[in-house]
Amino acid sequence: MAFNFRKTIGIDLGTDTTRIYLKGTGIVVNEPSIIAFNNRTNRTIAVGLDAKRMLARTPTHITALRPISHGVIADFDMARELLERFLRREHLPWSWLTRAIVSVPTNLTEVERKSVEDLLREVGASEVFLIEQPLAGALGSHLDIQQATAYLLVDLGAGATDMAVISMNGIVISRRLKIAGDYLNQEIIRATRDELKLHIGEPTAEEIKLAVGTAAPVAGERLEIVIRGRDLTSGLPREVPVRDVQVRTWLVRPLKVITEALKDLIESTPPELVGDVYKNGVHCCGGGSLLRGIDAIIEKEIGVAVSIVEEPLTCVVRGTGMVCEQFDQFESLLNNFSVMPGLHLR
Repeated sequence: MAFNFRKTIGIDLGTDTTRIYLKGTGIVVNEPSIIAFNNRTNRTIAVGLDAKRMLARTPTHITALRPISHGVIADFDMARELLERFLRREHLPWSWLTRAIVSVPTNLTEVERKSVEDLLREVGASEVFLIEQPLAGALGSHLDIQQATAYLLVDLGAGATDMAVISMNGIVISRRLKIAGDYLNQEIIRATRDELKLHIGEPTAEEIKLAVGTAAPVAGERLEIVIRGRDLTSGLPREVPVRDVQVRTWLVRPLKVITEALKDLIESTPPELVGDVYKNGVHCCGGGSLLRGIDAIIEKEIGVAVSIVEEPLTCVVRGTGMVCEQFDQFESLLNNFSVMPGLHLR
């Protein structure tokens, strides 16, 4: 195993995926934030992609779960075990000292922030610095946030949607919603049960969302997927086709909540910065931004140009990586939290 006296890592500890950036190397871990353990022996069986294959398919004595929920730590012990396994990967050298830059959602409580710091210290980090996800996403998207102009970034993750107006290396105003990719999956499960009388699991719901999920009609495309599940009437296996038009109607309500929250955020933003947002547009990142037509639906609702950033899945971890590479330049962005009353939507 390679040895370094000191290493610096950037971590995007997401509800769906954990990504780790190693200074001087790049992204070395990009795995699902899932851990599977045996209840009888109390031992971990698998983490990451291996554990994801077991999700919703395990016998009673094996549990596969996500220890990160809505962007915050839900199960501290499992999150520690998950991160320890990832940090022991061969691409990450052992070192005496480890500096960790970790992205966290906006508007966290003091307890939630401290749990992230404690988690990193328990897995061996000697220094822990936190950066809010919209800031990291803006850095990873190559937005010039040092200037006296405002950018509106929307991070559509799996567990939470983070939206923030950023100017002069800081977050002016932000909101966080628990309506994101996982919530859309639950809406698909519910609608499939109510309308198609078919019971499916989360992996199938995710497959539907990726294959035929749309927020707005896509010109010249008619998408369809055949899914399999348990018939609610007979209890037997059945397969049915699902079209993009159906899924689009299922997702109208949660997407409406996101656009309404975005409108509220803009209404609460100082007028000069609203002018900057109109000029610079809205920038979307995260896995949810890959939903077909989501940029069109947001643009229609708020009347501002919307763009999907380059490589939206990895822009947050690449932002922490930029901090790793140029720590002195970006140190002012770290552990710099402003709590704004009335803007924390739980």
